Amino acid sequence: MLMLDVSRLLSRAGRATPTGIDRVEMAYARRLIANGAAARFAAVKPTGGLGLLPDRAAREFVEAIAARWRGDGASPQPTRPVSRIARQLRLRLLGSRELAPTRRRTNGGAVYLLVSHHHLENCALLARLRQRAGARFICLIHDLIPVQFPEYARPGQAEKHLRRIRNAAQFADALIVNSAVTRDALQCQIDRAGRAPPVLVAPFGTDLPTAAPHAAPPLPRPYFVCVGTIEARKNHLLLLNVWRQLAAELGEHTPILVLIGRRGWETENVVDMLERCPALRPCVIEHGALSDAAMVPLLAGARALLLPSFAEGFGFPVIEALALGVPVLCSDVPALRETGGGIPEFFDPLDGPGWRSAILDYAASQSPRRAAQLARLNGWRPPRWRDHFAMVERFIGEVAAAPPVP
Repeated sequence: MLMLDVSRLLSRAGRATPTGIDRVEMAYARRLIANGAAARFAAVKPTGGLGLLPDRAAREFVEAIAARWRGDGASPQPTRPVSRIARQLRLRLLGSRELAPTRRRTNGGAVYLLVSHHHLENCALLARLRQRAGARFICLIHDLIPVQFPEYARPGQAEKHLRRIRNAAQFADALIVNSAVTRDALQCQIDRAGRAPPVLVAPFGTDLPTAAPHAAPPLPRPYFVCVGTIEARKNHLLLLNVWRQLAAELGEHTPILVLIGRRGWETENVVDMLERCPALRPCVIEHGALSDAAMVPLLAGARALLLPSFAEGFGFPVIEALALGVPVLCSDVPALRETGGGIPEFFDPLDGPGWRSAILDYAASQSPRRAAQLARLNGWRPPRWRDHFAMVERFIGEVAAAPPVP
């Protein structure tokens, strides 16, 4: 039996839009439902420990929150049924027993799957899972960014994430990662734990709805889109400084910058520019949260996606843009090189003049650089979730059949 932990999805019931990690847990949950396999959903109980969720209610919740994230995010009305189902599930968890012991067979034992970092820092819970439930434990690591770049994390997040990574290295029977970059960063922690769990590199897919072909751009002037939470690591400040300079030079002919993503933490400089810089008001549009249905037409009509991040673990916006046939200008960091391959143009995240030059070129109606990237996109196949799951399901079967990792 496969048990998928959906604790993170339950915690996101009130959110109008998903993060990248939310998308991954959702993709796994919907895959299990679609397969109709012998699988159950689990979650952390309000009192601690892990419990199984009632199957029908868990499936109803997954489909409800998936529909919410796909639909119109402008109205808060659709969030109420999702939140109500989540509350009912938490109440049901209160009365459920902790995951019962299962016979740990050499061939085909139970598998507990955690594909978010939710409660991975809880050493006691994971130790109890191995000792009492007897299930193989497989977890997915998205990145080690808070450990590698603590200056971009909330206070205390670096230490918390390091506990997560150490627990994964200590307790997991197997690990899944989204990129070779993440695998390489994780390997030193596995080596320190003195264990050798197998590690699968399985790039994520994209399941955004397809934009209508040849649809008119939704904005009257050439525009660019940046997708991601507004936080220091995403480097929005570089774009705003470039746009302020463009506005001073081009006036009403300045291309538009569209920011899609909620405001995060420690973003005072960016927020000050968004709220107090008069030059940016006519040419910068901020969308705090957009559903997939609202985001896709905006992204599809853009001259390019801009992603000037200082660090990434995978880079969902890159494959989402390329899948829509939209060029990408992004930072020259290892994870984006791996995700984008030879398609995007890459820049140092501090190279303001380089970004400015590319933005001006891509904004032109006849852009040689943009045309060259579109030519590189010919024949490119976007990664699909079905390919990811083909690798993962084979991997899970091998782990369940193998002796436990000591």
